[in-house]
Formats: sequence, C-alpha cells, structure tokens
Amino acid sequence: MRALRGVVHRMRRSLTFRLALTYVGLFLGSLLSLCGAAFWLSVHRPMQEELGIVAAEADTLARIDAAHGRPALIEALQRRVRKREETVAFHALIASDGEAITANLPSWPRKPITHSIRLEADVFENGIEHDEEALVVERALSDGARLIVGRDVEMLADRERLFAQGALWLGGAAILLTIIGGFAMSRAVGMRLDAINRTARRVMEGDLHERIAIRGSGDDFDDLAITLNGMLARIEDLMESVRRVSDNIAHELRTPLARLHADLDELRRAADAQERETLVEQAIDEAARLRAVFDALLKIARIESGRHAAGLRAIDLAALLADAVEFHQPEAESHGQSIVTEIEPGLALCADPDLIFQAVSNLLDNAIKYGGVGGHILVTADRSGACTRIAVSDDGPGILPEHVTRVTERFFRAPNAVLQPGTGLGLSLVAAIVSFHRGKLVIVPAAAGTRVEMLLP
Repeated sequence: MRALRGVVHRMRRSLTFRLALTYVGLFLGSLLSLCGAAFWLSVHRPMQEELGIVAAEADTLARIDAAHGRPALIEALQRRVRKREETVAFHALIASDGEAITANLPSWPRKPITHSIRLEADVFENGIEHDEEALVVERALSDGARLIVGRDVEMLADRERLFAQGALWLGGAAILLTIIGGFAMSRAVGMRLDAINRTARRVMEGDLHERIAIRGSGDDFDDLAITLNGMLARIEDLMESVRRVSDNIAHELRTPLARLHADLDELRRAADAQERETLVEQAIDEAARLRAVFDALLKIARIESGRHAAGLRAIDLAALLADAVEFHQPEAESHGQSIVTEIEPGLALCADPDLIFQAVSNLLDNAIKYGGVGGHILVTADRSGACTRIAVSDDGPGILPEHVTRVTERFFRAPNAVLQPGTGLGLSLVAAIVSFHRGKLVIVPAAAGTRVEMLLP
C-alpha cells in the first residue's frame, strides 16, 4: 500500500502525467462537443420541427371545430389519417365525459396535456404489431372536449436511443483509450527524461565522458540530447583546458621561483659586492617575469569574465596602428627586420583603444621575436564584409597546423618556440581581447611565416 501511494504521489508531481490528464480532458471535451453537435442536428432540431408542425395542425383543427362544428372536425381528422405521408398522423377526440369520439391512438393520459409529450402508439396491421411513438399536443375545445393531435416520431426516437447507447459505449471506450494513451505518453516521455537525468547525475558524480543516448528518431528529445551532448563535450574540453592551464601555471612558475630562491640564497652568502649586485639584478629580473605572468593572467581573467571596464569609442585605426609600429620599430631594427604597413584609408573602429593597442602590440612582439634576423613584417588593415580586418604577418618558421588550435591556450608554446623568451600568454591575451569585442581570431599557418588576423565587427 505504501509503494502504491508512492507511485501515485510521483505521478501527481509528474509534469508528463499532468499533461496526459490535460490531453484526456481536451480529447473528451472535443468528443462531447462533436457528439452534442451531431445530436442537435440529427435528433433535437428535427424533433422541434415536428413539434412545430403538430402544434400548427392542432391549432388549425381547433379553429375548424370553433367555426364549422364537431362533424367538420371529425371529417378533418379522418382526412388527416387517410392522407399518405411519410409519418403516421395520430389523434384522439375525447368528449367532456371522457368518452372517445374518434381516435387512432391506443391510449392517452387522463389528465390534460399541458406541454408536448411522447406516447407509445403501436399499430397492428394484418396481425403484426408495429412499434410507433407519437409526439402529441393537446388543445381544449369550447365544450370541454379534449383534442389530442400527434405525429409518428419513431425514427427520431430510435435515433435518440442509438445516440444514447452509442454515447455510453463511445464515451467509455474513449475514456479508457485516452487514459491508456495518456499513461503510455507519460511513460514514454518519462523514460526519455529519466535517461537525461541519469546521465546528468553521472556527470555530476565526475564522469565527464558520459553522454545521452540518441535514438535517431529526429524528435525533440533527440534534438535536446544533441544539444546537451554538445554542452557536455564543451564542458569536458573546458575542464581539460583548465587542467592543462593549471599544469602549465605550475610548470611556468616553478622555474622562476626556483631561480629567485637560488639567487636570494646565494645573495645571503655572497661576500663580494659585484657578485651581490649581479644576484640582486637576477632576482629582480625573475620577480619582474613573475609579475608579468601574473599581470597577464589577471588581465585575461578580467577580460574573459567581463569585469574589464570597457572604454569603447570611435578610434582612428590608422593612427593607432602607426603608434604601435613606431613603438616596436627600434626592437625590429635591432633584429635587422623591417616593418611595412598597408592600411586602407578612412578606417574607423568602435572599440577599446587600449585593448586593441595591446593586441596589436602582442602580435608585433611575436612577429619580431619569431620572424628571425633580417625578416620582414607586414601590418595590414582593411574592410572584410561587415568587419574590419587587422593582420600581422612574418616570414619566420611559422606554426605547424597541429599546433594552431592550441597556440591561444595559456602557457602553450610550440616546440620550435620554446628557446625564445616569453610567457606563452601573448596570443591568449589577443584571443581574449578579440572575443571581448565579439570578433574572431584567425591564425593562418604556413611552411614559412605566420599570419594572424583579427576580424572585429
């Protein structure tokens, strides 16, 4: 009994069960409406038309009695019976003392009929009984006699009984089928939802590889499963990225911290002033590198979390790029490199100028660092559809295709770049800035050289 109450309680709380009950109610309501309309058209309305005909005939016969006397009324009643019509005409003329003057109704009520009623009016013909039902009305005549006039409505009565029986059976069958269908629908939907819930619980327990089964039916639940599976795959990728970033942070910080600790330890024991100065400078350099790493991480985190106070405004892109090139020109010249610009005139951009300058500066810094001695660097800016495209190209060793998807990860450095100084955060910061401006970062690898494009709306 307790288990049954538990099942009932769960069913009452189930949205699918409530939807199934709503479906049952709507279906039964629609069925009753259709049956009611059919009954009104095929039974009730024809019965009212017959009642109107009978009442009109009764009024006409009563006027004949008042105008021409009783013999004329009797003659009119006989003619009415002899007339060949689709429905049998019934009547009963009863004197004031209760004696029947003329009648073809087998029986009638003793009390006057105030409204219309239906009477059994079975007819015997050649020894065979024919079931008939008469719809009758009564008119009181001037001498106290009763005039009952009616017509056969057996066909309509049969139709009415058929409707009553059919409605009973159809209603019962409809209730049973809709309840069964509602339970089946509730069970089918519940099973799909249970599968999603089970998968979600396993993911919550730490199994990020779990996915919702797709039946291949192409229904709404398959669409939902595909969307949720995509979300789970993205979460798994992000968690893996977080794990890699954590490992990289630990690796990247361990070396400068170890060097800083060693320098400070040697500084404590050093006696020579020159040696002490050298160790202090090394310690300062390591501390500066650590600070640069933390500053870059904090900036990326602030930008990606939306906590950066955006100073969006219209900027002259040509002037901004010229300033960035001028800032890096001395470093490029020290490597024997040349920087060439191809900037479409009249370009304007609504953006944060400090962030755009930072992104371009990082790209130029990478191009100088990895472009090689005597290399060429090209800075371009033009319109690309609804976007403004800023690109920085170099003719260095380039990025291997298999590393393109990872170069924007924090601390990731391609094997051919590990010997160059850097933190592995430059392109991560560029990607965060481009995403902040709702743009797209495109990296085009090549056998010799790399082209990095920022597409900004």
